[in-house]
Amino acid sequence: MVQDDEPVGLDGIRVVFDDERIVSDAGVTLVATLAQRLGIERFAQRWVRLRRERPGAANAGRKVMALIYGMVLGADCIDDCEVLRAGRTRRLLGGWLPAPSTLGTFLRAFTFGHVRQLDRLLAETLARAWRAGAGPGSERLVVDVDSFVGEVHGYKKEGVGFSYTKQRGYHPMLASRADTGEVLHVRLRQGQAASPRGVVRFVEELIARVQRAGASGVKLLRADSAFWNNKLIARLEAAGWTYSISVRLQFWVKDAVAQIPESDWQPLEDYPEEGEAQIAETTVKGRRLIVRRTRLLGPQAELWPDWRHFPFITNRTEPLAVVEAEHRQHAVVELTIRDLKDQALQHFPSGHFNANGAWTAIACLAHNLLRWTSLIGLPGETIRAARTLRRRLLRPPGRLTRTARQWTLHLPARWPWQGDFIRALARIRALPAVG
Repeated sequence: MVQDDEPVGLDGIRVVFDDERIVSDAGVTLVATLAQRLGIERFAQRWVRLRRERPGAANAGRKVMALIYGMVLGADCIDDCEVLRAGRTRRLLGGWLPAPSTLGTFLRAFTFGHVRQLDRLLAETLARAWRAGAGPGSERLVVDVDSFVGEVHGYKKEGVGFSYTKQRGYHPMLASRADTGEVLHVRLRQGQAASPRGVVRFVEELIARVQRAGASGVKLLRADSAFWNNKLIARLEAAGWTYSISVRLQFWVKDAVAQIPESDWQPLEDYPEEGEAQIAETTVKGRRLIVRRTRLLGPQAELWPDWRHFPFITNRTEPLAVVEAEHRQHAVVELTIRDLKDQALQHFPSGHFNANGAWTAIACLAHNLLRWTSLIGLPGETIRAARTLRRRLLRPPGRLTRTARQWTLHLPARWPWQGDFIRALARIRALPAVG
């Protein structure tokens, strides 16, 4: 090979879009191989059964896969899926891929019941991925339940409204796995829906889903005060789950906090120097109530001179410091929300509510595929943000060629993460094919 490092002169380059062998994001091979091993297209074709008289109802499995491939490559609108039809990308991903206009027609054919079919697809894929090595098995499972506002623009989208953030949009609720960021369950709700709306039914489905998926160890659910609900707590206790749920400062909570002896408060050593934090616990209505109180010190104390209290209830029996520290880690759910908003849920592309519900479910499936690519392909590695995984493993361009009946995908020489790519592909190919 001739080494040629001389500059080419950017102004003198002739640009022509004519290479039929190029694959723009050739690293999508990893995700496509994992999706094939998990049988996503086959199950989507079997379970997503739209009404025959609706336009776009045919070939549901292939259309779901086209949306997934577009989303893992960063698509935040339907038109972005057009990149899959460039060069030889279609051949790499299994042949025919629908145009964005066809995908839009497909999404608009969904009703709420059809969105629930995608829920089943998400649950079954979760179970298969966990059996393939991504699951917790008998180890402890920590689940965070939260909601967020998916901001949209325009006045013609069904179900949008102004929520507590004063932003126009939808108000999805999701449950994520704390250590990996996988989405275990999701439900799109109208924009004006209160945060706890439907949470009991949502958690009942979540409990059944993770049990069917094979999680047999201790299970902990964490949530903020918006989801504090006696029916929810009773359901978790009946299922044998532990929980850690913040509570609002109602009068009986304030009275309980006021009765905690001053000698019971323990300082938090890892709190910033500009402030002070202490923790203590008591029992209210037969349940363990843990309280963290904080205040500012120094010049900023005038802004925040008094103690502010943050209580939560739990049925855990571990030491106070351990339980309180792990409850604060509920904030990791925001990393999952960040990744979803950085991908397909940056926008909700359709004016039809159920189309956006289908888009949301498929977006979470695409997000999970990225997570499972890392968990199964690179076990023991740090779980990266979605954009980092795309940049390192999915974005290298490639050239698909055929010689002597052998297809070859040529990727850039000296790619910094080629070792990770080869190891991940080998591990994913070692998974058994779907039966």
